[in-house]
Order: sequence, then structure tokens, then C-alpha cells
Amino acid sequence: MKVVILGKGEMLSNLIEGTLQANCDIAGILRYERTVIPPLLLAVRDFFKSSPDVTLIKQYKLHEMKHKSANSEDFKKEILKLNADIILVGTWHEKIKKEILDLPVIASVNVHPSFLPKYRGPNPYLQTILHSEKNSGITFHLMDENFDKGAILSQKEIEIFPNDTGKELKERTVYQARLMCTEILNKLREGLIIPVSQNEKEATYFPNVKPEDMMLDFDKETAEQILARIRAFHPWLPCYVTHKGKYFIPNPYKLKILDEEHTTKILQKNKIAHPRVGNIINANYKSRSITVMCKDWKSLKMVGTYIYGFFNKPFTQMYIKNLDLQHIRD
Repeated sequence: MKVVILGKGEMLSNLIEGTLQANCDIAGILRYERTVIPPLLLAVRDFFKSSPDVTLIKQYKLHEMKHKSANSEDFKKEILKLNADIILVGTWHEKIKKEILDLPVIASVNVHPSFLPKYRGPNPYLQTILHSEKNSGITFHLMDENFDKGAILSQKEIEIFPNDTGKELKERTVYQARLMCTEILNKLREGLIIPVSQNEKEATYFPNVKPEDMMLDFDKETAEQILARIRAFHPWLPCYVTHKGKYFIPNPYKLKILDEEHTTKILQKNKIAHPRVGNIINANYKSRSITVMCKDWKSLKMVGTYIYGFFNKPFTQMYIKNLDLQHIRD
């Protein structure tokens, strides 16, 4: 069975592995980077910083397609020439045209890292953690003209652990994608899968995050919500705590919520009589720690913070050491 794979990064490399384990013929691979990075610049980047998917392509001497779009006429011609049975897609930015999706002999299949129809959209890893979900998932589904709406071939729930960031959730998800890929390709070859339509009543969709979503708003979110936001955005985007024109970046692995009783003790110790939400109520320059008051009267302790900026970062400890806890808000 001939498979053409479109994708990016960890998802692409795991789909390559899963397809090879299914003893399928990988007829071609189109990397996401080919469609967004100029060829010369990509060649330089691949030479100096080879990614796992590029390593696999070289190791197994796989045919890399070099088209600028999955909707291009030259891509269409090559799919026809290869007589592909399956187009397998994992992490892609284009809405692929129906005329392309209809080309393979068996099907065009997308891999979406959520338990569809929930969390449709570009980054379910981030969104599920941001919304404090206990479980996410991975779904293989048929592709149609709409993003993430095709009939489901197979899916699996994936637990979200309390200390997960987007990084850990993604790593576990793409590994499950590899295992499921092998199983699904074998079943498609034997005609043993019955597609199941998605329940639109249960569907949710979340778009790409905006730059302003990176700013932590202690007026609007509880300590648990702030913590979830910091962990959800890692490793793609850092979140920021603002203080007098400076931007503190928290370490997503060194966060601790302090309850109301503990927060009150800190306020009494530091003689802060009139605390305000968003105030830095405690700090330790040695551990680069700041503790911020949240709207639910809990506080979030963030250890290992640093100030954004190449020239500012080395002075983080000095800045924290000189914080005036009585006048800490812009």
C-alpha cells in the first residue's frame, strides 16, 4: 500500500515510523517547512539543525516532495503519478482542496491531536490544558473540505497529568499517533474500518491564540487558571508578568499555588495592609522567585523567573532584590 505523508515536526516523524511499522511503502513526504520557508534557507537550516523527520527521511532514503503547496497542480500530478493509496496528514496549515483529497485510491486521512469533535482547531495541546481538561486525545479521521470534521476512523483518550505543559502532552500524543498509525493502516489495507460521523452537537472549536493571550491577567483569572495558562503556552510562547515596564517570564515547571491562609501570612509578614490583585507580595532574588496575588485571594509562587530581553535577563536577580513590595504595580 502506497502512502504519501504530509506533516511537520514530531507528528510527522512519528507518522513515518508508524507507516514503516505497518510495512507500507512511503511513496513521498511533503514537509510543512517546504511550503513556508525558501528552499535555500531551508537547506541551510536542515544542514546545521537536522530535525528527527529529516533524519528519518535520510536514514530510510525516502522520497521528499518539494512542492510549495498541497493544492498545487504539480503536487496533484505527482500524487497521480505515484498512484497513492493513502494521503496521511499530520500538522498542516492549508485547507486542502477536495480535488486533492479525492486523488488517493483509498482515502485521505488526517491526524488531529484531540478527542474529536471536541477541540477542533490549530493547537489542541495548548487549549485542553488552558481549559483545565483532565483528558485530551488523538483522532484519525477522513478528510473533507472542512477542518477536523470528517468521519472518525479511530481515536484514543490521553490523560492530562497535573504538571503537564503543552510539551509533555504533545510528546505523549504523537507517540500514541505512531502506534495508532500502524494499526489503522493495517485495517485500511484489509478494509476493516467503518467510519463514524462526528456528533456536531458536541463540537468545540478554538482558534490560534493572540499575542495578548500571553499576558497574565490576575484581575480576570484565578490562581489555577493562571497556572494552567503558563503551562499550556509552553513551549510555544512564554507568558508574562508585567511590572513597571519589565516583563517577568515564569518557569512553567516551578509554579506553586499558595492558599488563602498562606497568602494572608505573607501579607502580614511583609506588612502589606492594602493588597491589590496582581501585586507581587513576596520575592526572593536568590531563587529568582516572585509571588503574585490572584483574584481568588490565593497567590501564585513562581520560582526561576527571568526578565525578558537579552540585556535585561542577566540583571533579574538584582531587579528582584530591589523590588518595593509596597509599590509593585504600574
